[in-house]
This record gives sequence, C-alpha cells and structure tokens, in this order.
Amino acid sequence: MTHQTHDFRATDTTADAAGPLRIEELAPVARFSLRVRGANAATLGRALGLELPGAVGRTARAGDRTALCLGPDEWLIHAPEAERDAIVEAGAAAYASAPHALVEISDREISYVVSGPAARELLSIACPRDLDRLAPGRAMRTVFDTAQVVLWRDGENAFRLDVWRSFAPHVRALLETGRAEIAAGF
Repeated sequence: MTHQTHDFRATDTTADAAGPLRIEELAPVARFSLRVRGANAATLGRALGLELPGAVGRTARAGDRTALCLGPDEWLIHAPEAERDAIVEAGAAAYASAPHALVEISDREISYVVSGPAARELLSIACPRDLDRLAPGRAMRTVFDTAQVVLWRDGENAFRLDVWRSFAPHVRALLETGRAEIAAGF
C-alpha cells in the first residue's frame, strides 16, 4: 500500500463568527471501491459488516462504516483508517463464496465539508445538479467544475465532496472564491 502526501495543508475557513459558510478538509478515512454482482452483494455486505444499499445514490451505515451505491454493481465504502486491514481481510475471506473486486483507494481522494445556510448556493457555482433534489443521507457521483466528485448531503445545510487528490487544489480554490463572493454579496 502506498501512502501519498500532498503539499497543501488541511485548513478550516470560516468567513467570520456570523459567516454563512464553513469549508474544511476532513481527516483521512479508509476508502474502498467495491464491485460485486447483485446476487453476491448481500453475502459480501455481511462479510464487511454493513448492508450494501440496492439503489443508486442510497447510503447505509453500520457503526463508523458507510456504503454508498454508485451504480448497479458498484459501491464506495468509507471506514475509519484503523479498520482498513479488517475490511481487506473480510473481503478476502468472502471471495470464494462472493467473487468481487475490492480495491483500496484511500490515498486517491480527500473530503471537504461545506456547511452553513449558503452551502447549496456555494456548491451551485460549479455543480450542475439540482441540490434541492438531493435529500439528506443521499449521495451521488457528479462533477464540480471539471473535477469528478462524489457529493454527499449530510444534512439540510451540510455537504461533503470526495475529490481526487490531484483536483483538490482546484476545487478548494473555487470553493474559496465562491465563499468570498457570497460573503461580499455578489
């Protein structure tokens, strides 16, 4: 397993005490891309300790583990870094009864949280999706400007963006520019 570092630091930006937006980089998590045929999804879900949701955009949680359905046979798994090896071992143990592809992608992406009353407005500067139609607890693959992202809605005014590390400086710069424009009343 490789561990990649980046040359930009995690920062937390708040416009001011009454500011409408908060942008922060989350701590690293263990991430896995999972591909498994529908007939084997329940078996593999049990092995990984969570239910794999069956509808695209749906999420399921079990403890600190989360599964997001990205496609008919594709899931994104998030878990604490300390659970990485246990997930790899569980996947390997289940392979004979439920063939699948479980690939660790932890170092590929980072996550930003965008929260506050103007969070939807900020994200709409570069996301073509109708964010009002994304219910809390749901997530989807989309784009932010030209970067592919996974957009999670964690609450009414709280969103999370999983961004490929190579696009993170670009996405962060757009978020900061948008935040400044909203704060200035543009």
